Order: sequence, then C-alpha cells, then structure tokens
Amino acid sequence: MAPAITLAAEAPKLSAANTGFMLICSALVMLMTPGLAFFYGGMVRVKSTLNMLMMSFISLGIVTILWVLYGFSMAFGTDSGSIIGWNSDWVGLGNIGLTELWPGYTIPVFVFLVFQLMFAIITPALISGALADRVKFSAWALFIALWATVVYFPVAHWVWGAGGWAFELGVIDFAGGTAVHINAGAAALGVILVIGKRVGFKKDPMRPHSLPLVMLGAGLLWFGWFGFNAGSWLGNDDGVGALMFVNTQVATAAAMLAWLIYEKIRHGAFTTLGAASGAVAGLVAITPAGGAVTPLGAIAVGAIAGVLCAMAVGLKYKFGYDDSLDVVGVHLVGGVAGSLLIGLFASGKGQSTVEGLFYGGGLTQFWKQCAGVFAVLAYSLVVSAVLAFILDKTMGMRVPEDDEIAGIDQAEHAETAYDFSGAGGGAARTAAAAAAVGGAESKKVDA
Repeated sequence: MAPAITLAAEAPKLSAANTGFMLICSALVMLMTPGLAFFYGGMVRVKSTLNMLMMSFISLGIVTILWVLYGFSMAFGTDSGSIIGWNSDWVGLGNIGLTELWPGYTIPVFVFLVFQLMFAIITPALISGALADRVKFSAWALFIALWATVVYFPVAHWVWGAGGWAFELGVIDFAGGTAVHINAGAAALGVILVIGKRVGFKKDPMRPHSLPLVMLGAGLLWFGWFGFNAGSWLGNDDGVGALMFVNTQVATAAAMLAWLIYEKIRHGAFTTLGAASGAVAGLVAITPAGGAVTPLGAIAVGAIAGVLCAMAVGLKYKFGYDDSLDVVGVHLVGGVAGSLLIGLFASGKGQSTVEGLFYGGGLTQFWKQCAGVFAVLAYSLVVSAVLAFILDKTMGMRVPEDDEIAGIDQAEHAETAYDFSGAGGGAARTAAAAAAVGGAESKKVDA
C-alpha cells in the first residue's frame, strides 16, 4: 500500500465577497458616531446642543490620525507581555501591501484596520455623554488623544490582539462589551468623579430639548450596529455573522420592550426617551454575547439588560454623581450584564463550543468573563480619573460657571444650534405682516 500523503492546508485567499461585506460594515460603524452625536445632542438642553455634537465628531478626526501613526500597531501588533502590541512596519501604515491578508482571514489588512478604526473612534465618543454641559472643548480633545493612547489601544490588545491576556484566557467579547462599552462607561465614571456635577444638578430641570433628534440618533445607532456586530466575525462563511445579525435585532427589541414595561410600572408612562434608551441598552448587552447565544438566549440577554439599565440610570441621584446622559447606567451596566450573561447562556453552537451554566458548562466561563469585565473596569476607571485630574490641574477641564449657565455652545464654539432671530409663523407672522401693512398705510395718509 502506498504511504498516505498529508496535504498542507490551503492558505486563505482574498475573498471579494468578504472584503466588500467588511467595507460596508466599516461604513456602518462610522455612521454610528454621527448617530451617537444626534442621540446625545437631542438629550441635552438647547444651549449645549452643538457642543454635544462636536464632542462626538472631534473623535473622528483625532483618533483616525492616532490610529494611522501608532494606534493600530499598539492594538494589534506583535504581543509584548500580554499587555501591548507593536509592529514598527505598521507605523504610518506605509509598509502594508494592498493585497496582504489579515492572518487567518480572507480580507486585506487595510480592511481589518479600517473596521477596527471605527471602533476606536466611537469608544471615546461614548464617554462624552456623561460630561455634557461643562467641559472645555480643548481639554476634551486632549483627553481623547491621551485616553485612546493609554487606555483604549492597550485594552483592545488585551481583548482582541493575538497574545493579549484576556484573549489568551478565553474571555469572550464578540464585538466590544469589555473593550468598548465597559471601557467607556468606567472612564465616564472616573472623569465625572473628578470634574464634579453640573451647575443646578438635582435642582434645575435638565430635560432633553429634542426627542425627535434622540429617536433619530437611536435609529442610526441601531442601523449601524448591524455592521458593528455582524462585521466582527470578519466574514460570514460559516453563518456566525448571520447569527450575530439576528441576535442583534432580537436582543435590542427585547430590551426596548423590557425598559418600556419597567418604565410604565415604575413611572406610569411609555416614553420615547425610554424606548430609545432601552434599544441602546439591548445593543450594548448583545455586543459581547451575540455570537455565543441562541436567539432565545438573546431575548433573555436583552430583557435582563433592559430592566437592569432602566434601574441603573436612577443611581446617579442616589449616589450623587452627575452622569449627564446615563453613560454609566446604559453602557457600563449594559456591558457588564451582556459580558457576564455569556457565562450563563453560551450555547456552544455559535462562535465556539463553550457552554454556559444553563447549557451544562458549569461556571468556568462565567469566572473568565468576570476576570475580563472587572480588570477592564478597574483599569479604565482609575487611569481615566488620573488623566482627568492631571488635565484639570494643568489646563482646567471645566468651563467657567458663568459660561456653563449662559450656554457652552456660545462660549466654546461661538455658535448656537438654532437661530430664532428670523423665525415666526402662524399668528406671530400674520401679526407682524399686519403691523407692517398698517405702518405703510399710515405713512400714505400722513403724506
């Protein structure tokens, strides 16, 4: 009998389909940052609208440049001590071949890096919602640059980089429960503990000025999140990306309904703000878990997160920290819930064979999830607070109190979101026209 011949595994080849799919997903994730800007912008008072929009938009500029210069290398370069990556050939992105494939996949390195860039952009933008109304724009811009460098890039390596300690431990984070949402939520808490409360917190009404903008922003986030989540499998040759797409929709719907039911029982009304916030809570929670759970599991993850986040947003009044737009209540709590629930609901039929407690797998994965969750939470909380403290003691993080009261838009941007000087309609416009006509007739008589 002739000896058996062992054939080497065929190397991956560039897939036009997966490449096109990932470019579309990258564009969808980019859209999430303007969507976030509208979501946050509608939730603040009129006098802070532009500043809130700009706090998201500036991240598109700053993080993009840092990613090209060194961010991609730090996050996904060759591992060093399971803490950080580095690849000098990736500095400036000038030494990457156009058709060079991301190792083990069928898409170019350029496609992978631009997809991950969009994650790096939106993560610091998420923090901004906690700081509404009171932070100098220049200080915020510098904070983004420092925070991305010393917090986001290293944490992304821990969770997703080959050799990162959380990656090697087996912590499951499909699309960013730890690296994005817990990271941003913990950072938000760290910063607001340093800079303090808004003028008038718990005394003055601080209601959203435009709920239609909030709903528009939530809709754009929901739409873009399909790229955020389904794209994180870097292709769909085995159906896992499609599972994530379905679970994203399912969990978001469940969380929105759960938040509204809780709200009706607790406060007596189904609000548009509750619907938008519930949807975002579901999106956050399914982000780490969606590749590991079944659609029924996604309903459970979404519903649990919807109720927990709805309960959590009121904690700021109990404990006295001023999280302006509930970044802690939604992103930190939602991210923790979604990440830990993997340890209970992982089915072993999705992205891996890992099974959670309810599928006979015991608590092994749950403890791994705890390690990833609380390590990222603690690191981001402490380092973010230190960065905010240094900036506050050097250049000052907050605008003067008079500027905060008068409106941060005019003080920081020399603009206002809405120009009412020429506005008028209905009875007001008719009365003005009548007065003008009356004045003209009076002049004719006098003449």
